[in-house]
Amino acid sequence: MNKKTIRDLSFKGKRVFVRVDYNVPMDKAGKITDDTRISATLPTLRYLLEQGASLILGAHFGRPKNGPAPEFSLAPVANHLSSLLGKEVKFASDCVGPIAETAAAALQPGEVLMLENLRFHPEEEKNDPGFAKGLAVLADVAVNDAFGVSHRAHASVEGITKFLPAVAGFLMEKELDFLGRAVTTPERPYVAIIGGAKVSDKIGVIANLLTKVDSLLIGGGMANTFIAAQGYSVGKSLVEPDKISLAKELIEKAKARGVQLLLPSDVVVAEKFAADAAHRVVAASAIGSEEMALDIGPASAAAFAEALNTAKTIVWNGPMGVFEMDAFAKGTEAVAQAVAHSQAVSIVGGGDSVAALEKVGLADQISHISTGGGASLEFLEGKVLPGVAALADK
Repeated sequence: MNKKTIRDLSFKGKRVFVRVDYNVPMDKAGKITDDTRISATLPTLRYLLEQGASLILGAHFGRPKNGPAPEFSLAPVANHLSSLLGKEVKFASDCVGPIAETAAAALQPGEVLMLENLRFHPEEEKNDPGFAKGLAVLADVAVNDAFGVSHRAHASVEGITKFLPAVAGFLMEKELDFLGRAVTTPERPYVAIIGGAKVSDKIGVIANLLTKVDSLLIGGGMANTFIAAQGYSVGKSLVEPDKISLAKELIEKAKARGVQLLLPSDVVVAEKFAADAAHRVVAASAIGSEEMALDIGPASAAAFAEALNTAKTIVWNGPMGVFEMDAFAKGTEAVAQAVAHSQAVSIVGGGDSVAALEKVGLADQISHISTGGGASLEFLEGKVLPGVAALADK
């Protein structure tokens, strides 16, 4: 990685603005139901505190539309972090202006302050220079440990680097190392599995992976568009009619490049989209006019598992079916098992794929679980991420 990290600077007595991605699931009572993203930043925070820094944490939560709203407050996140760190995390009820400035100025080395939701100010997403400067005045140096938002040129991610020296935290470094190797120097065979509902969300990444991988496996709702591109009827399945010709092109491109493109040979179908719907397994070429494909079938799952068995690098993004319904989760679970049990360097991104691994209890057998679904897709697509580009070069 050619970007400076927190190992490259001295932090003694410094106030450090750390951009973190704490956009975590929370229940109605304000209890955090999955703190993976918070835990993932602890090595960075502990290291900075040990070096004698004081920390000012900036994050967003949800999509507040009309300024401050109590249900989007980061106060519960500050409380949760304080229990994980085993020390008080102070909380400022704003992220810029007098409240934030007073709280930041009062910090002693070893203390931690969490700012209120950055998106309570529309200037954050507009990358407004005045707002970025308002964040920068709180600190002496900036650290980006929020890979999950680094594909967005927002004030706390990109704008602030115009006013403060900015380096990568350990989580950012790990993301860039694993994903960077997959993009530039993967061990082969290199197999990618792409699932999820829509081809349109992942066209760029599929097209780019076809220039890099040895095998590409496609499942989930998007596979229906590829099945239709082969001339088969998909009944009432989710399909993108305007993307069928593109799917044909991608099939041809794979052939021309000698990439093994594995599409489902069989699917699990039902006549209604419901957890208790009667379902059956049919060949991908034999979906009934009233039926919809809701998962890959057992023969497809076995073929996918076989392709993964010999892989040395695996990238997985997106489920193979409607995995939140048990009847249509078997394909995704079979892929999760195959990825976890392979000897490959495995990189998994996207909330649904990660949830599937956690459901089958195999998340700890994955080399790297990316904390940024959208950011990891854009990175694999070959795009420059503004938040990464803005970090200081070594």
